[in-house]
Amino acid sequence: MSNNKKKAGIAVDVNASEKEKGGGLGFFEKYLTIWVTLCIIAGVLIGVYLPKIPQTLDKFTYAQVSIPVAILIWLMIYPMMLKIDFTAIKNAAKQKKGLAVTCATNWLIKPFTMYAISYFFLLIVFKNIIPTDLAKDYLAGAVLLGAAPCTAMVFVWSHLTKGNPAYTLVQVAVNDLILLVGFVPIVAFLLGVTDVTVPWDTLLLSVVLFVIIPFVAGYFSRTMIIKKKGLNYFENVFLAKFNGITVVCLLLTLVILFAFQGKKIIDNPLHIALIAIPLTIQTFFIFFVAYLWAKAWKLAHDIAAPGAMIGASNFFELAVAVAIALFGLNSGAALATVVGVLVEVPVMLALVAIANKTRYWFAK
Repeated sequence: MSNNKKKAGIAVDVNASEKEKGGGLGFFEKYLTIWVTLCIIAGVLIGVYLPKIPQTLDKFTYAQVSIPVAILIWLMIYPMMLKIDFTAIKNAAKQKKGLAVTCATNWLIKPFTMYAISYFFLLIVFKNIIPTDLAKDYLAGAVLLGAAPCTAMVFVWSHLTKGNPAYTLVQVAVNDLILLVGFVPIVAFLLGVTDVTVPWDTLLLSVVLFVIIPFVAGYFSRTMIIKKKGLNYFENVFLAKFNGITVVCLLLTLVILFAFQGKKIIDNPLHIALIAIPLTIQTFFIFFVAYLWAKAWKLAHDIAAPGAMIGASNFFELAVAVAIALFGLNSGAALATVVGVLVEVPVMLALVAIANKTRYWFAK
């Protein structure tokens, strides 16, 4: 099926077995670049011209976690959890090299390169454009993003790169445990503040919503359906019902996120663009550090790709909550964390495309 080899923009690749079965790029996947662009534009326009929509949705927020967005993310994660053979989790935990790459990248490299890259651009390159005090606030927001590796969306990026779902779950769980003890001292060291506190409600709610609930739901769904209908029905009929759900929910998430920040984007276009530059560079840099490290260690692609995605993406709910607690709702730090939200999905989709197109780098 040679026509499936031609992908538009950042469309998601499919593996050989799916092509052999007659599958290929779905309608949404094939033109994903176009849909992402339209959703971003739609979100901004809704935020500016129909502000009551994001204002209403914002009422359904708890501990800095938007419940509508949480539901969409949950719907993206659940199909991936269904694919986990839960007996494989123990074996995944034994693969030490992949965990070493992820943990070292996230905690020994990422926070410090985020600080260095953001400092260089915000306080040196853009010093004649951004006032120094405001640039320091933006730097603080960037540091908060850099010290919080992703918990939820990494399941989506793993799914789109055909990552090993059991291994992705182990990687996320290990990073969440390290986050409990590593986030505060790293932020305190880089920002020179002593009163950093973890918003436990945000952290715990996110872990419950995006890890525990879909994990439990996936386990029981898989177990019950295979027991009643058999493995063949589960893999070829039941899982097929979720085709396209991940991408559709991802696009709806984009609309909501950009609708929430539509007015800020219009009011601060220059500063948002300037903040986005170091954040984007950092995201690509960290991705390739982990990805190429995994390649050098001869790890499988389905471990390397999600491992690199965890470091590249951020736990933005936590970063936003801490920025507001430390610096205030209308602070430059809070705005920088919001820019992190806006930058993440389009940039991560580009990295998904890169990971899919470089699959041949890794041994099968």
